[in-house]
Amino acid sequence: MSVVLVLALDTATPAVTAGVVELTPGAPPRLLAQRVTVNAKAHGELLTPHLQAALAEAGHRLSDLDAIVCGSGPGPFTGLRVGLVTAAALGQALNRPVYPVPTPDAVALDAATGKPLLVATDARRKEVYWAAYDAAGRRTDGPHVDRPADLVAKLPAVRPAVVEAAGEGAELYADVIGLPVVAARYPSPVSLVAVAAEELLAGARPAALTPLYLRRPDAVEPVGRKRVTKA
Repeated sequence: MSVVLVLALDTATPAVTAGVVELTPGAPPRLLAQRVTVNAKAHGELLTPHLQAALAEAGHRLSDLDAIVCGSGPGPFTGLRVGLVTAAALGQALNRPVYPVPTPDAVALDAATGKPLLVATDARRKEVYWAAYDAAGRRTDGPHVDRPADLVAKLPAVRPAVVEAAGEGAELYADVIGLPVVAARYPSPVSLVAVAAEELLAGARPAALTPLYLRRPDAVEPVGRKRVTKA
């Protein structure tokens, strides 16, 4: 495939992200348009308008797309499933492949420090989702979910030793994690596509669109009725 037109989505972080990216062999992904709003409570409300606006600005329709890329987390249950369900529905309706991309991998690519890197995103509940990367940007550990102090206790075992950090979680808990923070908070559409570029250009069959929750949702369905004791 010579040129691949890709819709990139991510709702694994507070950023509601949609972008249209053009991918050509031998060239870096080219951003045509994007819409990004940081609002942890508006994924369901904003994602579809964002992707429609990005397509309109890029001068394309949904039917022009060759593929869809979607951040697969880890992320909070409610937000993450908005992106994955939207991507799956579009893929089925358009008969287009949908490629899952671990969200921290895209953040690591945005950071592109050339040094071993820790990516930490906000998992709420005073926890972070984290993964470690070598100097070439290859993931060497994770993703995991931990309290920042517990993460710090595990870092000495990570090889190669990380020397910088990126992601919103790294910023929120910089005083605990104690690493220099690189300015890459959320995944960009370009980085999401770049992570999957080899598969996209080869027309490879995508992996299953499986969300990385790493923990159970806050809300659980009751397992039975509460017994009422008569006086």
